[in-house]
Amino acid sequence: MFDHILVPVDGSESSNQALEKALAIAQAFKSSVTVLSVIDAYAFTGVGVDFAYGQDEYLSAAKAEAELALNAAKQRFEAAGISVTTSVLEGHAIYRGILDVAQSMDADLIVMGSHGRKGIEKLILGSVAAQVLSHAHLPVLIVRE
Repeated sequence: MFDHILVPVDGSESSNQALEKALAIAQAFKSSVTVLSVIDAYAFTGVGVDFAYGQDEYLSAAKAEAELALNAAKQRFEAAGISVTTSVLEGHAIYRGILDVAQSMDADLIVMGSHGRKGIEKLILGSVAAQVLSHAHLPVLIVRE
């Protein structure tokens, strides 16, 4: 039923919980898994010239953090005997990167965490999970923190 599962991660507790759900599903259906981390490469856009100098440092730190999350996930899936690939993607709209990768790899399911933000925090920060859910053309399992 689920041949290929996409698991976006960001190193958070909710993404770790989503990894565990994806692991169980992959074991049950003998699925292959792609673990993805999408970095907002343009986080400093529109903030001014003073912050442009921090762009390189931000990208370097974000890539290092993404690699840590991906390596931990890869080890977890490999230990369970599940075929896994990892990928880091830079983009502006994180949800769009997730959906583009899901389409390009012909994913059957996206399993991802949600921080469960509410109120003004959700309004200001938005929700990648909500955007993925509302734009996806495949099943999406949201794991709440």
